[in-house]
This record gives sequence, structure tokens and C-alpha cells, in this order.
Amino acid sequence: MIGSLLVDNIGELVTNAPRDGVADPLGLRRDAALLVEDGEVAWIGPARYAPAADRRIDAGGAAVLPGFVDSHAHLVFAGDRAAEFAARMAGEPYTGGGIRTTVGATRAATDDELRANVRRLRDEAMRQGTTTIEIKSGYGLTIADEARSLRIAAEFTGDTTFLGAHVVPAEYADRPDDYVGLVCGPMLAAAAPHARWIDVFCERGAFDADHARAILACGQAAGLGVRVHANQLGPGPGVRLGVELGAASVDHCTHLSDADVDALAGSATVATLLPGAEFSTRSPYPDARRLLDAGVTVALATDCNPGSSYTSSMPFCLALAVREMGMTPAEAVWAATAGGAAALRRADVGVLRPGARADLTILDAPSHLHLAYRPGVPLIRQVLHNGVPQ
Repeated sequence: MIGSLLVDNIGELVTNAPRDGVADPLGLRRDAALLVEDGEVAWIGPARYAPAADRRIDAGGAAVLPGFVDSHAHLVFAGDRAAEFAARMAGEPYTGGGIRTTVGATRAATDDELRANVRRLRDEAMRQGTTTIEIKSGYGLTIADEARSLRIAAEFTGDTTFLGAHVVPAEYADRPDDYVGLVCGPMLAAAAPHARWIDVFCERGAFDADHARAILACGQAAGLGVRVHANQLGPGPGVRLGVELGAASVDHCTHLSDADVDALAGSATVATLLPGAEFSTRSPYPDARRLLDAGVTVALATDCNPGSSYTSSMPFCLALAVREMGMTPAEAVWAATAGGAAALRRADVGVLRPGARADLTILDAPSHLHLAYRPGVPLIRQVLHNGVPQ
């Protein structure tokens, strides 16, 4: 029996649970304490009223916040694309074509090699405060390789996403309709038992609106929730298609029309922004300020993948969002925690309140502001996942 755990002497507690009548989305509490029992938050209140517990962690006046929720990551792959990155930094544009390089390496890898890479990246993310992570397939693009990618991903998270529609693989280059039929048919049948979500890369050079709609509709019919890679490389139909289909999240959202923003603002679909991709491809950043001012729910995620955003650091993405995308530090912290939870339609993470999962991060800093104020500095002192120190 693990017993109870008290985290006290918290200088600033970010709960994301605002109190009635208080205009504070972060639900900040000062001089606070938090009690954990059976992996859940059992009590929050002033430190002076803290109940007794079997164990204690003294936060030393530091800030404590919910664990980051990374709602967009591609961790099941083999190899890397460092040479491609170097070429981009030398002036070559990003087109998404390098995905096929990773497909070849992933198909050739063993299950144990793929599993070890997922574990390495998951642990790397955890050390930086990420306690919930979504993991996509999409680098197998055969029936067997997509199914095994999802089986491996499911060993590390309950939020697994079938992305057989990442790109059309080389062997189907002249037969995209046949590949869509494969994705909608036997590939989906093999993948669905191991997936919670279905996703499509709806972009020029990947899948057009008709193909994306067909794939997502088949995924919905199989009981999967919808996510969409949309409007990353240029304007397109992906955002409005996602909203139309009730997607939990449309991701990237770099090139948006007024109609796209209006559609998002009138929906429950989250706009998930991935600034690591713009950093790594020297592309324009999404305009988070425009979305927030329109009333759109915004999440931040890493897009961790070997080609266009090889980072597992939510603090890095948070700092980029503040510096480059017009977000305040508080908005970015909310987007990286509660926003990510909304993008995964999760109510048990991204928030600290009684009954929520006891996923929290203790900073080596007195305030959440330091996450953007001190970019690149390892500010994560300790992480608790399901109430267990990592």
C-alpha cells in the first residue's frame, strides 16, 4: 500500500480550476498544500490546514503545476533525419517528403528497437514534466506495420492514434485511391483495436479533402475519435473538415482564413499549435493571439518526430509560444496542460483538483512565469505521475 502523500510548502500552485467569481484561468493558490491518495488528488488548501499524511514532499516555496499534456507526438519510428534538418538550415524548404525516409527505417526495425525508442522519448518527456502523451502511428503504412506500431504505443499511453493516412507510401504513389481503400479497409480493421483516435495529414502532397473525409468517416464508424493534421504547409480544407466532423482537435493551424477561425470559434474543436515544427522548419509561426481573441480553445504540443520537430520538451514549446506566437505565459501554461487535456477530451489530467489524477510537476522556480522567462533552463525539479515520484 503506497499510502497518502502530502506536497506542502508550495509557493504557487497552478490548479487550472478557478474559484467562483475569480477571473483567473490558472486557478492560482499561494502558500498551498496538496494531498494525494490512491493516485488521485484528495485535498487542496492552505498549507497551514494541511492534513497528516504517510509521506511528505517539501516544495520549498517553489511553484507546482499540473503535468504537461502533450496531445500530438509521433514516437514510434526508427532512425533520424539529421541530414534533412541540416539541409533545411542551409536553405532547402520543408515539404513533408522526408516522411518516407522514416517509413523505410521503421519497417526495417524490430519490435524491440521501436519499443526502446518509444521508451527513451517517453522518459525524456517525463523528465521535462510531461505526464500524459498521445502517440501516433504513421511510419509503417502497411497493415502489419501500422498495427504493430499501435500495439507498441499502447504499452505507453491510452491515447493512441491511427495515422495510416500520413502520406501515400512509395509503392502506392501512382494509386492513391487504392491506398485510401487499404487504409479504410483492412488497415483500419487491424489498427482500430489498438487505437483511440484516427488522424489524417490533410495537405497538398498528402491527402485531399475527399480522401481525408472518407478515411475519417470510416474511423468514426469504427468507433475512433477524430483528429486532423491541418493547414500546416498552406491554406486548405483541413480545419473546416475537422470542425464539420466534430474533431477533438485540428493540429498545426499555421495558415488560417477568417472562415477557419470562425469555424473553430463556433465549435468544441481545439486548435493544437506545434511551434517546435515551425522552429525546426523555419516556417511562419501560427498566430495564437488571433485564435485566442476569437474565443478558440488552444492547446500546445511538441509534434515530437524525427523530421520536422525532434523535441520532446513542452517547456521549450511553451517558451516559443510566448516569444513567437503572441501568448502570455499564463495562456501558454494553460494550453500546455488543460488545453492538451481538452484536445484529448480528458477531464482527469491537466488540472489539479480533488478527484483528478495526481500528475504534477514541481519547478525549480517560484512561479510558472519562469517557464517562459528562463527558456532552455532545466526547471523541472520533480515529477509525480499517478501520485508516484518519478
